[in-house]
Amino acid sequence: MKKLELLAPAKDLACGLDAVNCGADAVYIGAEAFGARRAAANPVKDVEKLAAHARKYGARVYAAVNTLLTDAELPRAVRLLRDLWNAGADAAIIQDMGLLEQDLPPIPLFASTQCDNSTPEKALFLEKAGFRRVILARELSLPEIKKIRAATSVDLEFFVHGALCVSCSGQCRMSFYLGGRSGNRGECAQPCRLKMSLENEGGEKLAGPAHLLSLKDLNHSAQLGALAAAGVSSFKIEGRLKDRDYVRNVVAFYRRKLDALLVKGGYARASYGKCEPGFEPDPAKTFNRGYTAYCLNGPDKNMGSPATPKFAGEPLGRARETRRDSFVLDKAVNCGDGLSFFDARGELSGLTVNRVSGRRVYSDKASLVREGDLVSRNLDREFLRSLEKAVPSRELGVTLTLSETADGLELAAADEAGRKASARALLAKERAKDPAMALETMRRQLGKTGGSGFYLLELTLPARTFFVPASALNSLRREVLEELGKAPPPSPREEAPVARNDFPYPSETLDYRGNVLNRAAADFYRRHGVKKISSAAEGGADLRGAELMTVKHCLRRAHGVCPGRGNAGPLFLVMDGGRRFRLEFDCARCVMKVMAP
Repeated sequence: MKKLELLAPAKDLACGLDAVNCGADAVYIGAEAFGARRAAANPVKDVEKLAAHARKYGARVYAAVNTLLTDAELPRAVRLLRDLWNAGADAAIIQDMGLLEQDLPPIPLFASTQCDNSTPEKALFLEKAGFRRVILARELSLPEIKKIRAATSVDLEFFVHGALCVSCSGQCRMSFYLGGRSGNRGECAQPCRLKMSLENEGGEKLAGPAHLLSLKDLNHSAQLGALAAAGVSSFKIEGRLKDRDYVRNVVAFYRRKLDALLVKGGYARASYGKCEPGFEPDPAKTFNRGYTAYCLNGPDKNMGSPATPKFAGEPLGRARETRRDSFVLDKAVNCGDGLSFFDARGELSGLTVNRVSGRRVYSDKASLVREGDLVSRNLDREFLRSLEKAVPSRELGVTLTLSETADGLELAAADEAGRKASARALLAKERAKDPAMALETMRRQLGKTGGSGFYLLELTLPARTFFVPASALNSLRREVLEELGKAPPPSPREEAPVARNDFPYPSETLDYRGNVLNRAAADFYRRHGVKKISSAAEGGADLRGAELMTVKHCLRRAHGVCPGRGNAGPLFLVMDGGRRFRLEFDCARCVMKVMAP
């Protein structure tokens, strides 16, 4: 039966532990270097602690080492991969093909979404090159995913929630072009979230200034069944820069969604344990820019978030009866809540609720709210308190079997992860005066698993009923569960050494978009039949007139001037300071290209 994996992000060890306890089947975490989120690096010892905790539940830990590497960095990256393997990491997420030319430990390799995994040909090549998983491009549609599944047998991972890059994965050079900070090197400055204007060739302004390239956040929670049917087996939540409240909330929410899918049958869970987050999850309560299905069912016409790249929050309604110190809302709020609204300049502004009287809201910034302004809540104090107070827990189901021995009793335990343990007690077997009460005492005392990390799935008692002191039963239960908790996981980690081969790459040429930064990567592609290889942008490629972004968020479509499948003339993006970028439109493929001057 196909297993479905809920894959959660971890900024640090604390986030990773919360992700596992809230129900993640796997966690991906940045290593101490070479991760695509440089601000979310973690020492190897923390990866080791996370892996040890995850393994108790059959969950896995994937280390992100997914930046492009220079020749000088390759040896250090190889040492890091060895350290991560020795620390217990189950796989490494990588982008740089130069690593496949190195002497690596047998750690399974996952092809980062930064590899631009958007076609059946590319996915098949990566599978044949030795990758155990391909992390699909975010911008794919369901039919495109199905085509990739039909052409390959490799494990497929897909993003289902979180922030979106407006550019096709791995194909953005805007940050590097503007300021030398490369997204493919973990340093993206996010220029796509800045304000810009849209102009025609004559300089006439068509839109803006607004955040024209900023996208809403992804939410595929209603599409998990369709994605599983299309061939996806790992459902990935974005967020290696997000805090614990985001991780707890979103993981707990998707755990419930995925469990509901599993109940329908046909799929199995990828790890073990019953999870109790200790709060009611609601993804509307934590950071998001509004939600979109992006391109899963064809490009969403409303995927953009031009008004603000910040968290506006849940709409509460229009302000009325405004005064200098207060205003009225029809929906209830609490003291300490954070509210947001767009001010007279069109900028997202905020205030803190100081006092509430009925529906009247008091704040020292209430005078900024105008009659009829739409007010939203972007900080729900009560919800955050419930998150902070919660103690997420994960317990393994255990089967207990009490049986007679020649000189007493034996209690055997087996948990759902496959571990086993037993404990014995020496005692005289005294016939029970009240057999029903004796049986009830056994059930009650052996069922007290609270605080042990286990919950009782099934209890089997001896055929013959006799009196057993409650203290003896408690001692047996504590001993066997303690031993069971110490038992190693029954399944060893998968080893997947890469066997070099010459399976042909889909093209014989690679320009700067191939992201080849070191000699080893060039050697890799030559071995696979590529004859002409150009350097990556970060290696000195000339970007004058080059394609800086390829995006599915077409500004012609967004502003109602889409010509359909016909030819569309260029438009221009203009940033603060006057920098002007030509927009070219490939209407046959429904993509827009942002070109360097």
